[in-house]
Amino acid sequence: MSVSHRRPVPLPKAYRLLNHGPTVLVSAAHGGERNIMAAAWAMPLDFEPPKIAVVLDKSTWTRQLLEASGTFVLNVPCAAQADIVQTVGTTSGLELTREQGRDKFQTYGLPTFDAELIDAPMLDGCVAWLECRLLPEPDNHQQYDLFLAEVIAAQADERVFSDGRWHFEGQDALRTLHHVAGGHFLTIGEPVDGQTLQP
Repeated sequence: MSVSHRRPVPLPKAYRLLNHGPTVLVSAAHGGERNIMAAAWAMPLDFEPPKIAVVLDKSTWTRQLLEASGTFVLNVPCAAQADIVQTVGTTSGLELTREQGRDKFQTYGLPTFDAELIDAPMLDGCVAWLECRLLPEPDNHQQYDLFLAEVIAAQADERVFSDGRWHFEGQDALRTLHHVAGGHFLTIGEPVDGQTLQP
């Protein structure tokens, strides 16, 4: 994707990048190592400052990296990236690193670009990116695998997100993915506007 399509999202509007429940790819880096994984359970929690929650299993390499660094990125992939989402969600970055000396980005040829404020890689081709600073809650991490973070920077692809709103009309390949189960996804559908009922 051309850099020209990425635009900053004002932080008070960052929650809207996740409010519709898309599957996300979590990327993190620490000590010269990096990884990316899929996460179906992520959600916004607050407006100002914007906060998010994401569930990360104890066995994941990405979780270890983000716990060590205190930062991570939520990348919001699109329909054109369904195979990437499935692949990085079902392979172990730690095993690749130990067995082949290559991370998932190298192994699968995943293009990245630098985050603005943190060291975690951002996956090119996604439709939104949220740079996050971990809010340490060790009990939640250990007992529930639940991680809370503050969003400190956000960007989106202006072709499908501008003026604080998603607009996917005519951009089917850029529609966000929503995990159902077993490698099956739905994409976001057409907008429906609600109206307030009169008594």
